[in-house]
Amino acid sequence: MRSLVSALCAGLLTVAALLVGTPAGATSLSENTENTENTENTENTENYVALGDSYAAGTGAGDYGDSGSCMRSANGFAPLWAAANSPASFANVTCGGATTDDVLGGQVDALKEDTSLVSIAIGGNDVGFADVMTTCTLGSDQSCVDKVEEAKTAARETLPAKLDTTYAEIKKRSPQARVVVLGYPRVFVSGSADCSMSETKRTALNGAADELSTVIEGRVGAAGMTYSDVRDEFDGHGVCTDAAWIHGVRPNLGESYHPNADGQKSGYLPAFEGAVGVRAAR
Repeated sequence: MRSLVSALCAGLLTVAALLVGTPAGATSLSENTENTENTENTENTENYVALGDSYAAGTGAGDYGDSGSCMRSANGFAPLWAAANSPASFANVTCGGATTDDVLGGQVDALKEDTSLVSIAIGGNDVGFADVMTTCTLGSDQSCVDKVEEAKTAARETLPAKLDTTYAEIKKRSPQARVVVLGYPRVFVSGSADCSMSETKRTALNGAADELSTVIEGRVGAAGMTYSDVRDEFDGHGVCTDAAWIHGVRPNLGESYHPNADGQKSGYLPAFEGAVGVRAAR
C-alpha cells in the first residue's frame, strides 16, 4: 500500500508542471498557430484571432492534433465557433500554461491591423493556478486555504497591471477589433457532496475563482473591452456533480481540473457566442 500511495503522490506532484506546460513564448509562432482562410463563404468578413491559456486552448477536451505541449484542442470553443461561422481568417495561438508574459512575448504576433475579433482567457497561471490545485489535491485543508489566499492576494495586487498591459497591447496591434475576454468557472460543486475534495477546500477554491473573475472583469471594463463571465454556464457542472463539465484528476494529468469537451461546447462556446454581438463598454 505504501508503494501505491507513494506512486500516486509522485504522479500528482507533476500536476503543476503539466498544468503549466511549456511556456507559450518558448516556441515559434508558426508552431502555435492554426490559420484557416475562408475561400467558400465570403459573407463573414471576420478576421478572428484566439489568444490565451489552457482554458482558452481547450485543454481537457481531447483531439490535440500536432499542438504538442500546448494541448490545443479541436473541441475548444474557438475552433468550434470558427467552424460554425466560417470567418475570413482564423488564427488560434492559444497554449496551455500561458501567462500574460507569454501572450505578450509571442501570441500577440498573430494580431494584425485588420483583425476584427479577438478572444482571450488569461490570468489563472499568473496567480499560480497549478500550485494551488496541487496543494489542495495533496495537502491539508489549512495548507489549501493558505495557498488560495496567496493566489487571491496576487490577483488583487499584481495581476491588474499585467492585464492592463496585455489588453493595451492587443488594442495597439488591432485597434478596430472587438475583444472578448472570457473568465474562469468555479471548478467544484459547492456545499455538501460526495467528493474526494473536502468542502473546506472546495469553498476556498471557488472563492478564488470568484476573486479572479472580479479582478478580470474590472480590468476589462477599464480597457473598454467585453467581458464574458462563464460561471453561470458552468453552474451545476463542476467537479463532483453528476453532469460534470470539468475534469477531476486525470490519467493525462495535464487535463486535470480543466473543462472537458462538454464544458467547451456547452459552457465556453455559448458564453463567447453571447458576447460576440455585445458592444464593448465605453
